[in-house]
Amino acid sequence: MSRHFLVLDAGTGSGRAVIFDRDGRQIGLAQEEWLHLPEPGVPGSMGFDFVGAWALLTRCIRKVMADCGLGGADIAAISSTSMREAIVLYDAAGHEIWACANVDSRAAAEVAELKAKAPDFERRFYEISGQTFALGALPRLNWVRRHHPEIFAQVRAISMINDWIGARLTDEITAEPTNGSTSGLMDLRARDWSDALIDLAGLDRAIFPRVVEPGSVVGHVTPKAAAETGLAAGTPFVAGGGDVQLGTIGLGVLNLGDAAVLGGTFWQQVVNIPAGAVDPAMRVRINSAALPGMNQAEAISFFVGLTARWFRDAFCAEEKARAAAEGLDAYDLIEDLAMQVPPGAHGIIPIYSDAMEFGNWYHAAPSLLNLSLDPAVCSKGAIFRAIEENAAIVSAENLARVEAFAALPATAPLVLAGGASKGRLWPQIVADVTGRTLRIPRVREATALGGAAAAATGIGQFANLGEAARAFVTFERTVTPDPDNRALYDTARSRWLAAYAAQKALVDAGITETMWRAPGT
Repeated sequence: MSRHFLVLDAGTGSGRAVIFDRDGRQIGLAQEEWLHLPEPGVPGSMGFDFVGAWALLTRCIRKVMADCGLGGADIAAISSTSMREAIVLYDAAGHEIWACANVDSRAAAEVAELKAKAPDFERRFYEISGQTFALGALPRLNWVRRHHPEIFAQVRAISMINDWIGARLTDEITAEPTNGSTSGLMDLRARDWSDALIDLAGLDRAIFPRVVEPGSVVGHVTPKAAAETGLAAGTPFVAGGGDVQLGTIGLGVLNLGDAAVLGGTFWQQVVNIPAGAVDPAMRVRINSAALPGMNQAEAISFFVGLTARWFRDAFCAEEKARAAAEGLDAYDLIEDLAMQVPPGAHGIIPIYSDAMEFGNWYHAAPSLLNLSLDPAVCSKGAIFRAIEENAAIVSAENLARVEAFAALPATAPLVLAGGASKGRLWPQIVADVTGRTLRIPRVREATALGGAAAAATGIGQFANLGEAARAFVTFERTVTPDPDNRALYDTARSRWLAAYAAQKALVDAGITETMWRAPGT
C-alpha cells in the first residue's frame, strides 16, 4: 500500500516538494529558490513564470522521491499550497497565457480607479469578500484588459497558484475557497464565487471554475504529468489551500477563537471567527478558513523578520563572526544581549510596521525614537529587545482589533510559529505583551503539514481536515506570561500608538517617506 503523501508548495521565494508518511512525519524535502521578474517597462510588475516554475517543481518532485528512495507508486496522494493573491489566466485549451505573483503591484492606477467609482464601492466588495482592492484580482484583471486586450480576449479560466499546480497534474482547472477568497471575488458565506461581485466587476462568470473544498479529490495525475514528474499516472490530487490557511491546519488552530502568530519575514496574526463576521472598520482582511463553517481574520505586520535581519547585518558584525566561528546562530548571541536589558528596553520606540489598516494601508518611515546617548542604556541589546517587543505590541494590537469586532474572548492559548518561535526571548515577550499562554509546535513546516492533512483526508484516512490535524499536530513547549510585565507593556503599547500616529503625520506632510504603501492608496 502506498504510504506517503506529497505536498507541493509554491511560495513567494521558492518552490518545494515535501514528503510525509501516513503518520504526518516529514521524511523529505527538496527546494529551489525562484524569482518573480518584472516585465520590461511595467513599473511594479512581478510576473509568475509558469513554465520555469513547473520545471522547477518537477525537479523538486524527482529529487525528493530519489532522496527518500521512493517511486511514483509509493505516493498515495498529492496536495498543494501556495502564496495567496497570485493568479493564473488560461485560454480555451487550458493553457496558461498570463500570470503574476503575489508581490505584483502593477495595478496601482486600476486600484485607484476602482476606489473612485463610488464612496462605498470598495466597501461593497469588502462586505461580501472580506478583501479590499489592494491585493485582489480585479485590479490586475483590469490592467490586463487595458494593456493587453489581445490576452484578455483569450481568457477562459482563472485560478490561484495552488490550483494551477493541480491543473498541471490533472488537466482540471478548479478553485478552492481559502486561496480563492484572496482574489476578492468570492462570497465568504457561500464559499463560492460571488455572482454579485463578478457582475459589479464587469467580468464573465464563465471564466470562474468550479469550487472544491480543501481535502476533496480534484482529479488524478495524467500520463503526461506522470512522465514529467516521475509520479504514477492515476495518483489522486487533493485540493489544498492558501499557505496561511493550510498553515493554521498544520498548527492545530481548529476551533472558533483559536489564534496564531506566524512569525516570519512578515508576521501574520490569524484568528478563527464566525462565518458571517467582517470588520466594520475595514482594518483587517477576512479569508475563508480551510475548515467549513468559519472564516479567518488575518492581520499582517510588515517586514518584522526583515527588520531583525537588518539590525543583525547592519550592527552585529561581531556576533555574526563569532557565530560563524563557533557554529552558533547569530540571533542567539544577539538575544543574549537583549536578555540583559529590562522589559521596556529603556523606553526605545521602534517605528516599522503599523497595525493593519486594510482600507487605508500605508506605513510610517522606519525610525527608532527615544534613543539615549548613554551607551549603557542605548546598546545593541536594548535596541534589539525593543524591536522584539515592538513586534509583539503590533501583534497584540492586531489581535485586539479582531477580537473586538468578532466578539471573541482572548482566552485560548496562542500558537506561535515560524522563525520567531525558535528564540529564547521572543516567545516570552509575545506571551508577556499579549497576556496569553503560547504553544509552540514541534513541526516547523506547518503549511506543508496542512497539505499532508488535506491529502490524507482526500483518500479517506480521516473523515475531515480537523481530524487529520488532531492526529498530526504536536507541540514542543508552552510559554507562560509573566503577569508582572503586563502593565509595563500596556503602557509601552499606548506610547507606541501615539508615536506611530505622529510619524504617519510626517509622511502625510511629505517630510518622511513611507516604508510601504498599498497600491492605489
